[in-house]
Amino acid sequence: MKLQNVLPKDIERRSMEIIGEELGELKIDHEKIDIVKRVIHTSADFDYARTLHFSDGVVGKALDALKKGVTIVTDTNMACIGINKMGMEKLGVKAVCFMSDPDVAARAKEAGTTMAAACMEKACTVEGPVIIAIGNAPTALVRLDELVREGKINPELVIGVPVGFVNVVESKEIIMKTGVPYIVASGRKGGSNVAAAICNALIYKLTRK
Repeated sequence: MKLQNVLPKDIERRSMEIIGEELGELKIDHEKIDIVKRVIHTSADFDYARTLHFSDGVVGKALDALKKGVTIVTDTNMACIGINKMGMEKLGVKAVCFMSDPDVAARAKEAGTTMAAACMEKACTVEGPVIIAIGNAPTALVRLDELVREGKINPELVIGVPVGFVNVVESKEIIMKTGVPYIVASGRKGGSNVAAAICNALIYKLTRK
């Protein structure tokens, strides 16, 4: 076995080259390829080349939202922390997670629901445009669908990539029928790292020239 001699600053570039080589002749739209490769770079899982689904025109809509100084609402602190801070600062974007907020805990207890679902209710109070990035909780997607249909929130983008076994597949199918712009990973795979990676891929499209 021979190790590659790659300088630290070149590791990401070389990783993306390897991903491109291993994708081979798989056809992915030009506007989506950076997002797919970023998720594969984060997860080392090439299944995402086939399981990431994009609503019509979603990349352009997401970029327009980021240019407006959108607020990204995540369902985990891990995803929130994983979104590139320098990129957000350049765009005037902020990321928030309400999972540790006492009022969210109280709301969840009173309603007999999950903290993640209560977080989506609090997201309705955010001023200005919002992107919702869900990497963990299918209940967040289910509640978000209800809130959209009730006219209480209209996100610029929903990133739906919760991971797991209970209601995960179903929640993703629900949000793809809600009528909002989405990027969704079908099946059981996903995670906070994937949600952050999709956010970063979109941010880098605007901040890395």
